[in-house]
Amino acid sequence: MTELTVSGIVKQGFAIGIKNLASLLLAAILWVLTIWIPYLNVGTTIGIVSIIVAMSKGTVVSPLTIFDAKYRKYIGEFFLVLAFVQIGTMIGFVFMVIPGIVISIAWGQAIYLLVDKEMTPMEAIKVSNQITYGKKWTIVLGTLLIGIVLVIIIYILGFIGGLIGETVGAVLSFIGAVAFLPIVMGAYAHIYGVLTEQLGPAV
Repeated sequence: MTELTVSGIVKQGFAIGIKNLASLLLAAILWVLTIWIPYLNVGTTIGIVSIIVAMSKGTVVSPLTIFDAKYRKYIGEFFLVLAFVQIGTMIGFVFMVIPGIVISIAWGQAIYLLVDKEMTPMEAIKVSNQITYGKKWTIVLGTLLIGIVLVIIIYILGFIGGLIGETVGAVLSFIGAVAFLPIVMGAYAHIYGVLTEQLGPAV
């Protein structure tokens, strides 16, 4: 069984994100272009979540999958999970912030479990809490580190490009920023994949 580590989150975040870079960027563009369409926009948002699940299994995703009608059947459960997580997190923040952060991490896999394992909202939250137990600091440090690394890379690209010319610096910084989201999504996919190894193909 694969162990979830900080270095693994960073390494696999880059590997998975870069592998799916073009597809993820196109999916993001398609999502933005259709976000104004009622009902469809919820399905495409769930489709974006499903992309992270697909990447966790090693699949090279197709950006067009976000339009698959099957995702719209999760609309009710999707909003329930979001509501439970948001309410739980807000209540946790009332108790001196830290409990809110802990809850957001503990329940952070619920939305993926809902789509992947077809669990009920409460089952997804319960299982998410179980699989993240003892792994929360690893998740926090891993995601924080990958964010820091990406910001440093963007800064370096901008600085080096700036030595050549202001426009070159701006372009290189933009390229680095564009890669930010796919790599972070790759990190989320790795985290979910490792945490759910113990669950098998179905629950």
